[in-house]
Amino acid sequence: MEISLFGMFVTVAVAHFLALISPGPDFILVVKSAIKNGSKKSISVAAGIASANAVYISLCLIGVGSILASSLMVMVVLKVAGGLFLIYLAIMALRAKKSSYKDLALSKTDSLYVETTFTREYLTGFMSGILNPKNLLFYMSLFTVVLTKDVNFTFKVVLGVWMTLVVFLWDLSIIYLLSTSKVQRKFSKIAYYLDKFTGAVLGIIGFTIVKSALTK
Repeated sequence: MEISLFGMFVTVAVAHFLALISPGPDFILVVKSAIKNGSKKSISVAAGIASANAVYISLCLIGVGSILASSLMVMVVLKVAGGLFLIYLAIMALRAKKSSYKDLALSKTDSLYVETTFTREYLTGFMSGILNPKNLLFYMSLFTVVLTKDVNFTFKVVLGVWMTLVVFLWDLSIIYLLSTSKVQRKFSKIAYYLDKFTGAVLGIIGFTIVKSALTK
C-alpha cells in the first residue's frame, strides 16, 4: 500500500473509531441487550448493527462514491458538507450536559431475563443501525476523503471490510465488558468526558476537510 493511501486509511480509520466509541443509540441498544438477554444472544445485536453499517459503507464506497467521484464540483460541495457535519457532531458532543448520560448506568431492575431469538435480536440491531440517518451521513462525510480516481477498488474493499469488522468487534467488546453493574457505573462516569474528547477531535478533522476542500 502506498504511503499516501496508508495515511488516508489511518485518517479515516481513526475518525471512524473515535465516532464509534462515542455513546449513541446503537451503544445503548447493545448495553440493554447484554443485560436483558445475556452475552451470547447479544452477539446477534452486534451482528445486526455491523450489517447495517456494512450496507451504508457499501453504498458510499461503491454506488454513491463512483457517481460523486465523477464531478469535481459535487466532490467539493460534499467535502464541505461532510466536514461541516463532523463539526456539527463535535458541537453536539461538546454542548451535551452530564444529565444526558445518566441513562447509561442501568440498574439491576433492568436486568430481567427476556426470552428472545437470534433472528429477533439481529433484526433489532439491523433496524437500529439502518434507520439511524447519522450513520449514512457520517460515512458520506468520511468517504468523500477517499473518493478519488487514484484510489483503487481493492483499497475501498479493504477499508470497508476493516470498518465493518471494527463496528462488530467494538460492540462485541461492549457486551463482554459491560457484564457487571460495577463496570456500567464506572463507564457512565467516563462517557461524558470521553464524548468531549472525541467531539473535539472530530471537530478538528471536520475543519481540516473543509479547509482542504476550499483551498484546492
